[in-house]
Amino acid sequence: MQTSPDKTIRPRLIVTADDFGLHEAVNDAVERGYRDGVLRAASLMVAAPAVADAVTRAKQNPGLAVGLHLVLADGRAMLPPAHIPDLVDAQGMFDSNMVRNGFRFFFLPQVRRQLAAEIRAQFEAFAATGLKLDHVNAHKHFHLHPTILTLMITIGREYGLRAIRLPSEPGMGPWLKPWLALMRWRLDRAGVAYNDHVFGLRHTGGMDEAVMLEILEQLPDGLSEVYLHPASHGHITESMANYRHADELAALLSPRVRQTIAERYRLCDGFSDPVGQALA
Repeated sequence: MQTSPDKTIRPRLIVTADDFGLHEAVNDAVERGYRDGVLRAASLMVAAPAVADAVTRAKQNPGLAVGLHLVLADGRAMLPPAHIPDLVDAQGMFDSNMVRNGFRFFFLPQVRRQLAAEIRAQFEAFAATGLKLDHVNAHKHFHLHPTILTLMITIGREYGLRAIRLPSEPGMGPWLKPWLALMRWRLDRAGVAYNDHVFGLRHTGGMDEAVMLEILEQLPDGLSEVYLHPASHGHITESMANYRHADELAALLSPRVRQTIAERYRLCDGFSDPVGQALA
């Protein structure tokens, strides 16, 4: 987090699964990764097809830290199309042109009002599940956009927002550095917690055992979040056609991954557990 790491303890690690609720195969992988592996957190898509199943599984596994995976691109909206006609198609789906939409969010007040309404609806839907809000992030890391981040913070405060993923992976392109610096400054100013480092961007969809072990060999000091997209079987969506979901689940269940974490790191139960504990 943004506070200086305690040098008397090992580097801290959060292992998260995104897209919880997208498909029952994803939900099954989250449950298995938590019960039998190193997964400790999941980010919930509140308007996704299998969200009810995800919430049921989360309540059956109360130690799993669950956050909101805010969807504003490449997914389904919470509000009906008539309420947000500038954001979605007739079926209530966001498009995936994030650059065009980013300009529209910033420059068009009418679009911004609809965006705020949809963000509030997703926070409200998460609150209605009765789950404790561990963290918030955005699908495709769209919260790097300053308008989305502003609305996420201001609306999220009303629903208990305390932590947001900072999508800062070592070795990322220099063009992202100004955006990340601005994001850190704004999160600090708002008193919102965040991770120091994230891993999963460069290898998204291919976080298999070998990649996980490579990442775990070099985690820096502070709090790192490693996120994956596991699923127990099957093709999930067209936008993730090349993702190796089953290999990512296997990485979460890997005895070698578990042993490496146990030897080197303190595993946190989500952002609500910033200190973490040794993995048995």
